[in-house]
Amino acid sequence: MIKSTVMYTEEIDDLEAAAEELFSQASDFERRKNTIAIIYMDVDTEYPELYELLREKWDFPIVASTAVGMLNNRTGYSRSGISVMLLTSDDCRFAAGITEKLSAENYAEEIKKTYEALEKSLSGEEVKLVLTFGGKAPEMAVDGIVDSIDALGNHVKVYGAMASDAFTFRNYRVACNEKIEMAAQVLILITGNIEPKILGVTSLSGKTNFSYEVTKSKGNLVFGLGNGTFIEALEKEGLSSDKDKEVVGAEYMQTPFITKTEKPGGFAVEALRCLTMLDHDSGSGMFLGGIAEGSSLGVGLVNKECAQKTVKEAFDEILEWMKEDGKDCSTILCFSCVARLMVLGNNGAIEAESFQGRLPEDVSLMGFYSYGEICPVGDEEWYNVFHNYTFTILCI
Repeated sequence: MIKSTVMYTEEIDDLEAAAEELFSQASDFERRKNTIAIIYMDVDTEYPELYELLREKWDFPIVASTAVGMLNNRTGYSRSGISVMLLTSDDCRFAAGITEKLSAENYAEEIKKTYEALEKSLSGEEVKLVLTFGGKAPEMAVDGIVDSIDALGNHVKVYGAMASDAFTFRNYRVACNEKIEMAAQVLILITGNIEPKILGVTSLSGKTNFSYEVTKSKGNLVFGLGNGTFIEALEKEGLSSDKDKEVVGAEYMQTPFITKTEKPGGFAVEALRCLTMLDHDSGSGMFLGGIAEGSSLGVGLVNKECAQKTVKEAFDEILEWMKEDGKDCSTILCFSCVARLMVLGNNGAIEAESFQGRLPEDVSLMGFYSYGEICPVGDEEWYNVFHNYTFTILCI
């Protein structure tokens, strides 16, 4: 069983004061045999200095990710600051590491090296869950990273998110202990006595009539829909953007694309995708996640009211699950997409209202607004999937 506690400080300039505040908030927390710290922090935080200060009192692994906005059970939603969760257990083990710098050419090999080294350190114990935080190289689709972890873990559940920054897309970072990188993947392998409960909420308020087969794509680039180009399909359906614009993320913020892929046994996997760029010369569109040839592509609708309602319903389900006999849950991690934050008018407090004042006293929650969410789809049969526009919840 895993126990946890959350600390938070809004101080990011005076890190000595920040560390003392975090230590003070954790002073009554009883650590067990195995402990790990997870940090979500403002992009302007000097992590190397913070790490050295925390290391003076904490001799366990520390992993970190930058975040554009944070969620936790102490403050609800915070635009800035440093949020820390300590997880501790006598009957679970945590093995944490970070890859070398990743590229489209080396990511599979580097993830394999890191995963196998962590797996070896666990002396053959069965991995029950992989937590992961990443920073994406500009030319990469994250789907390949998720698929690599899935294969290495023999289809173990994988949960996590991609680091975010202040919408510059060039300052996000992830870290493990003293090592910090922009384009890298942090892995936390967890063994032992855990039963993860995971939910993903897309919050679609409806769908348009846009529906096409993807006839030509490569990674996160879509060239062909049906018998024409991607842009021709947009124009035909009245969804085209200004022909002079290439960066179009804001224009399509409330109309996420829906990719649907058929899996063996008739299982269909759906994921939402953010359209970010158009190339009018090739007629293609670039997305934040991969879209496979042969999949179907639709367009959904999102709004603030539906986002708030569906996240509350997800926490209703989590709270009911926690009441069941034998369910020992004291830790919740959650992630929401920065696209949802924009739909919410840059006010993450709207989603934080779904859990504030509702959690049992011994339950800790922490999360952040990300550049993409990693979360399984399905119950008895599941697939590890990279998402956009999605609010995800992990309860352990």
